[in-house]
Amino acid sequence: MSIRILVDMNLSPDWVHELSKHGWASVHWSAIGDPRATDREVMDWARSNGYAVFTHDLDFGTMLALAHASGPSVIQVRGQDVLPDHMAPTVVAALNQHETDLAAGALVVVDESKSRVRILPI
Repeated sequence: MSIRILVDMNLSPDWVHELSKHGWASVHWSAIGDPRATDREVMDWARSNGYAVFTHDLDFGTMLALAHASGPSVIQVRGQDVLPDHMAPTVVAALNQHETDLAAGALVVVDESKSRVRILPI
């Protein structure tokens, strides 16, 4: 079963096309929710609708840790240039590598040179 991905407001909507062309159903938050929604609202929607959150925001990982939550999964991209034309190969590789973990509940942090995974709850 392929994970579904909710792209956070702090990432380009271009990620939706990039992820979709690699087989992941994805949607940008701006297409389904209030652009001014809190991180908690985004997380609650993702959990309720079976999506992993793809973000550049450190707060999502912190929320998971503080709540000892088992979901939703979060993919956190780190770096100066987080546009798809720069980071897509690394993000796609990390998603392929950690898809089973993400489906079960995980925090995956992706930077330009590596990815790491923490199984939820943390």
